[in-house]
Amino acid sequence: MAKKKAKKKTTRPKTKRASTVKKPPARLVELAPASISSAERDRAREVVRRLGKEYPGAGVMLNHRNPWQLLISTILAAQCTDAKVNEVTPELFKRFPTPKALAAADVRTLERIIHPTGFFRNKSKSIKNASRAIVERFGGKLPRTMEEMLTLPGVARKTANVVLTDALGVNSGVVVDTHNIRLSGRLGFVKTADPVEIERFWIAAAERKDWPVVGHLLYSHGQQVCGRKPRCGECVVSDLCPSRESS
Repeated sequence: MAKKKAKKKTTRPKTKRASTVKKPPARLVELAPASISSAERDRAREVVRRLGKEYPGAGVMLNHRNPWQLLISTILAAQCTDAKVNEVTPELFKRFPTPKALAAADVRTLERIIHPTGFFRNKSKSIKNASRAIVERFGGKLPRTMEEMLTLPGVARKTANVVLTDALGVNSGVVVDTHNIRLSGRLGFVKTADPVEIERFWIAAAERKDWPVVGHLLYSHGQQVCGRKPRCGECVVSDLCPSRESS
């Protein structure tokens, strides 16, 4: 009896699964304002008014020529001074002048360039992957909504607010950095270090037209007067601050 020939197994070529982009939680896209008293709102607005007079030129301190450069610089500024980032970015942007160029960059080269900013391994991945997402999903241009910005690697609300507000003219919220966290606590406005909860306070307290500048004013005051060792005698809002005598 003739033996049946065994059928050859045909293997189908593996197809790459399209990477799915996770949508950010709705509560992070549209923040609900915190519930605060009218007295707290008035005190917060007076703080903003006085700091506005004290620091009329307050603004973003990171050197940049376009929205993408500001995005990359802001990612690098996490746990690092703006001054140090400004020392690093000229070489970075000279070597990789576009999102496409940075997306194709060698990770080791990126790590070497941005090493002084700290956390260089994570940051190199973030700026490379964010640039790739901008090229692949947004045609090389930055998205203009909070929801889309939050889908980029390495981008949370602080970074998104900096770029949307200062580079794209979108009044998306209030930038909350370490200075904002420290000062909002000292001023007695919040009892948390959670950036989202602090932003919820400020979008409830400040006039919407002031949202873009609130973070910059607190940054300037935190750097110049209300640092780790506050100089309360030089503070223009000391009479509004419950921490004044204990500082």
